[in-house]
Formats: sequence, C-alpha cells, structure tokens
Amino acid sequence: MFELHPTLQADTFFLGQLELCDVLLNNNSSYLWVILVPRRAEVREIYELNPTDQQQLMMECSHVSEKLARYSTANKMNLAAFGNQVPQLHLHIIARHHVDPAWPQPAWLNLATQPYERQKAQDLLQDLRQLLGV
Repeated sequence: MFELHPTLQADTFFLGQLELCDVLLNNNSSYLWVILVPRRAEVREIYELNPTDQQQLMMECSHVSEKLARYSTANKMNLAAFGNQVPQLHLHIIARHHVDPAWPQPAWLNLATQPYERQKAQDLLQDLRQLLGV
C-alpha cells in the first residue's frame, strides 16, 4: 500500500494528483519547486516501475515542467531523482532563474530555505492547482 514518506509530508504542501503521481509543493519560497511522487509502494528507482508507469512518469514530469516554466518564466528547469535521504521514488522539478540564491550552481548546494508565508502559500497552491489541473 502506498504511503507518502514522512519527510515529504513534513516538508511540502499537497497540490493534488495526476494519473500516476502525487504532486507536492516544496515549502521553500526561494525556488518554485514541485515534487512528483509515483503512488507505487516500495519503489525507490525509476527502473523499478513497470514500462507503462515509466512512460507515464515522464509524461507527467514533462507536463509539470512545461507549465511551471511558462508560469515562472524560468531560465532553466532542473529535474532530479536523488533519494539519498528519502528512499521513496520522487522527482524534483525546480524552476531556476538567473537571480535565484544558488544560480548557476545546483539548488541543493544552496537551499536557502525560506518557508512560504501562509497567505502566499495558499495563493500559490490555488494558482498551481489550476495551472496543473490537479
């Protein structure tokens, strides 16, 4: 049975669901950072998904990346699947800008964690739910 990892629950806002993935907003206002989590139990790696789920994951990743890029006018979209601290398979999708705290380095080298203010988070969640269709 699928359950979201406790670290992901603690560090994110739930946006909604796509066909395969839960869509989460990372609670760090320094970056527009969304996380996709396939709703499959005990999966750590993309290759552990069946071929149909692998294709669906890539389609959902592309969909979310494109929408976030246009919404935020990102200079670059960063995609990553680490799992070094959270073993559950999840994909990070980060809209990067030349003026963000880590540019041009990877965001995880300078996380500059700044949680969202309550109202800003609620407004962004509403915008992203409509944008992503979740």
